[in-house]
Amino acid sequence: MELDAALAFARDHHWGILATLKRDGRPQLSNVGYAVGDDGLIRISITAPRAKTANARRDPRVSLHINRDDFWAYVVIDGSAELSPVSAEPGDATGQELADLYRAQAGEHDDWDDYFRAMVADQRLVLRIRPEHAYGMLPD
Repeated sequence: MELDAALAFARDHHWGILATLKRDGRPQLSNVGYAVGDDGLIRISITAPRAKTANARRDPRVSLHINRDDFWAYVVIDGSAELSPVSAEPGDATGQELADLYRAQAGEHDDWDDYFRAMVADQRLVLRIRPEHAYGMLPD
């Protein structure tokens, strides 16, 4: 499967399953929301204390599995993860990237000041996937 076709499919969806690797090599799976940027990077809002964050720091090889709603079509995008800094101050660069991700998924927020405070309190950061390979089953 061509990476461009997989990314086009991914752009039409916003929910997937992120696979990171545990220390013992087994996959750790997390349901996530995501958005594909114009730059081709896939962005996911995550929190610093979670297993997926620790796994991606240790081993940046990740995969994102995306189903069509009827379950009969899917893509898996393999890539390398990059982690932003944790949002440390309301409205900082990470907070702005998280806001862009929120807009791509849900539109405008009712209270951006409250949103930015929550990103700091939640220890949020952005996991960016640089797509490298894709496979799956898409309809003709």
